[in-house]
Amino acid sequence: MIQTDVLIIGAGPVGLFTIFECGMLKMNCHVVDSLDFVGGQCTALYPEKPIYDIPGFPEIEAEKLIHNLEKQALPFNPHYHFGHQVTEVKKEGLHYIATTSKGTVFKAKVIIIAAGCGAFGPNRPPLENLEKYEATGGVNYLVRTKEDYRGKKIAIAGGGDSAVDWAIILAEVTEKLYFIHRRDKFRAAPESIAKLRKLEGAGKIEMVIPYQLSSLKGDNGKLKAVELADLDGNKKELNVDHLLCFFGLSMELGPIANWGLNLDKTHIAVDAATLETSEKQIYAVGDICTYNGKLKLITCGFAEAAMAAHSAYNYIHDAPLHFEYSTSKGTPGN
Repeated sequence: MIQTDVLIIGAGPVGLFTIFECGMLKMNCHVVDSLDFVGGQCTALYPEKPIYDIPGFPEIEAEKLIHNLEKQALPFNPHYHFGHQVTEVKKEGLHYIATTSKGTVFKAKVIIIAAGCGAFGPNRPPLENLEKYEATGGVNYLVRTKEDYRGKKIAIAGGGDSAVDWAIILAEVTEKLYFIHRRDKFRAAPESIAKLRKLEGAGKIEMVIPYQLSSLKGDNGKLKAVELADLDGNKKELNVDHLLCFFGLSMELGPIANWGLNLDKTHIAVDAATLETSEKQIYAVGDICTYNGKLKLITCGFAEAAMAAHSAYNYIHDAPLHFEYSTSKGTPGN
């Protein structure tokens, strides 16, 4: 059994900043995440996409933001447990006993849930032999690095922000880029749509509308072409090396839904002043929590992490909190 002051569930941007806020208040942390790396959706879905609403950074790539947050948390010696999902939580006296999918058991005074949107995965197209092409990288639902697609022929399917944004970014490096959508309207920011149209006019992107994915063609899992069909049954075949599908995410709370917390659909209701849930000593911060006036912004999640850590202090230290600003207190080693 691993004993800790705080068990943080989720190693996304808000979870990482929670480590820092707890560390500044001399609370040690263990962090559990179902993914195999830090960063949550920032790392898994859009590492090279710029973020524009982080204070002090007019623009910063998601991957760089995660790197900075990980570095900021490092002085407080967090312990990460990747590939673990907390499946059971029980109250024992003044502590919670949390068990993961791999059998690891934690004894924590406080739990802070920073699990983003909970368990998430891509919505996958209903295509025959899809798994075979997923295994070889012929079909993907995220972009690790745009360099993976340099000089390649790719097709992007979807009509939302992710599809449009990645089409704009990858048009710089690909040999040929097809954009597949079932209609000539997009669920994306107007500025992004304007950029997409400009690239189309410049011959950098070929719009294939209105078509939908029909089948995949290749040998031994190596993708060679995608077959498309319109609503009238007309077929079209595109010779491509990769297919990127952006049909949104399927999200659910997973085991968290069974912990007896006060839920609001797929979110955890919290006290807006402390971020504490309906169960004392359990907090929720970031996109997974909800309260009146809640904004789903990373910046707001950072503030929620600070508020939760300050509230949790009373459960961990048997002494009043004499708060000091970081400018006067510093961090370990500074």
